[in-house]
Amino acid sequence: MMGVMARLPRLNLPNIPQHVVQRGNNRQICFFSDQDCAVFLDKLKEYSRRYNVAVHSFVLMTNHVHLLVTPSNETGVSQLIQTLSSYYVRYINNTYARTGTLWEGRYKSTLVDSENYFLVVSRYIELNPVRAGMVNHPSEYPWSSFRRNALGIPTEIITPHDCYQNLGKNFKARYLAYQALFEHHIPEQTMEEIHESINKAWVLGSKRFKQQVETQTGRRANPLVKGGDRKSAKFRNQLL
Repeated sequence: MMGVMARLPRLNLPNIPQHVVQRGNNRQICFFSDQDCAVFLDKLKEYSRRYNVAVHSFVLMTNHVHLLVTPSNETGVSQLIQTLSSYYVRYINNTYARTGTLWEGRYKSTLVDSENYFLVVSRYIELNPVRAGMVNHPSEYPWSSFRRNALGIPTEIITPHDCYQNLGKNFKARYLAYQALFEHHIPEQTMEEIHESINKAWVLGSKRFKQQVETQTGRRANPLVKGGDRKSAKFRNQLL
């Protein structure tokens, strides 16, 4: 059909972190009780192991989910999300005597440059409840990875990434160092980069990282610069 833009193919590379977002259909509620959250996380643990996907950070919001994960193969993330989403829809429909879909059509994902963006994306995910005005501090929210990553409270769901492991020589040093990162605000420009990358399926990373992804996948990692923006500072900076 004319006028219909083709969807960009997903970017899936083994051992490269991905920021994944799954939203409720029409932004509707997905988690109605603490029990629902507990069921979702239990299955996240089960299926992430089944498909060899390491989970580093997560947050369950009222109507959407954020994950920071690393697959060991190209199909791991899609298999994890599809299986987990299908199970959870059946659980919700059975529990609340409802029918129909629960999730938005396609989950969103983007590759993350671990060297430059991994820790900031992890913070971004765990700060969601604060930005939403649900709590004053991420430690007050029970359905995120903050308590494990920043307070050292054990959970079997999380597999620490090398970027996290490199924060300190032992477990306590690492979670205290991670905790200290939250004393600083994420720059507005970085927030915009994270938003755009996940919403438009562009790669989140340095120019070098994006070039490497393009070489490996044969797919553009950045949007084309529009001709009308050629005199803008942003356009000039992209040429540097």
